[in-house]
Amino acid sequence: MFFEGQRSGRLPPDQRVTWRSHSALQDGASAGVDLKGGYYDAGDNVKFGFPMAFTTTMLAWSVIDFGKLMGAELGNAIKAIKWGTDYLLKTTATDGVIYVQVGDPISDHNCWERPEDMDTLRTVYKIDRNHPGSEVAGETAAALAAASIVFRSRDPVYSRILLNRAVKVFQFADTYRGAYSDYLNSAVCPFYCDNNGYEDELLWAAAWLRKASGKRQYREYIIRNEFILKAGETFYEFGWDNKHAGINVLLSKEVLMEKSPNLKTFQTNADAFICSLLPGTANPQVEYSPGGLLFKAGGSNMQHVTSLSFLLLAYSNYLSHSNRVVSCGDKTASPALLKSLAKRQVI
Repeated sequence: MFFEGQRSGRLPPDQRVTWRSHSALQDGASAGVDLKGGYYDAGDNVKFGFPMAFTTTMLAWSVIDFGKLMGAELGNAIKAIKWGTDYLLKTTATDGVIYVQVGDPISDHNCWERPEDMDTLRTVYKIDRNHPGSEVAGETAAALAAASIVFRSRDPVYSRILLNRAVKVFQFADTYRGAYSDYLNSAVCPFYCDNNGYEDELLWAAAWLRKASGKRQYREYIIRNEFILKAGETFYEFGWDNKHAGINVLLSKEVLMEKSPNLKTFQTNADAFICSLLPGTANPQVEYSPGGLLFKAGGSNMQHVTSLSFLLLAYSNYLSHSNRVVSCGDKTASPALLKSLAKRQVI
């Protein structure tokens, strides 16, 4: 929330910022909680918990799978994750309650101003046992669990705090099932309305808890709920609202490494997802621009490009380590091909 120089008092007077009383430095005060920190959404001054938690999960997955390739930027990536998890720990500090949003989206969207000048409403929104939100709670649990892996060797105490909180938040999400947009509709829709249902976030959270804790109970949960929670539906999508492709890719690693053959369905789904991205296949789920950019129908195409490219790279690594390829009819998707396809999205 502050510039580094401002905290230390090194900025000259003409560069110092005067913060208004309604700024984010007071976030949560109206509800008697500390909700400072976290990330704003896009160019807005609203903290939407659902996409913020997804962002934190993906940052953690990036470090888990690709941290060794980040060089000098690894430290910055870890700091970015902790900035997110520190905030998520604040939002989940009270049992049975999760603070899922700070800021009124209507007044905020109608007033473009920098955070230092913020004078729009800093309304606090929450979910609880009587007003559940399994998708935002599930994604929060996933973020905390994934981040616990990042900090396991770097800060074991903090890692345990994250994992223990993830377990509690997942139990809350699973026990009190429901969509947060049913209760908070006017506050979260149409911005981050739950269009895809909360079932995928429960599986997503369980998958990350399985990876973070190594406990069999989460694998059994996934197997037991595979069809109940619609694991095989819409698995061509991946983003803040739909985690199906990510679930399948994440769980496929265990299958490819021959650690969990009873999760084979998820690897089959992941293979089908990969084939759906290849140009010239029988069942394509994307189009390509003349320059080779992935295109999916709907708004904000770059969110599809970045998330799908990440899954291409992750699956490429999993296939490479297991010496496998994906058969797509008369085409073969090798690890090198998937990596090349993802690379084209950046160039």
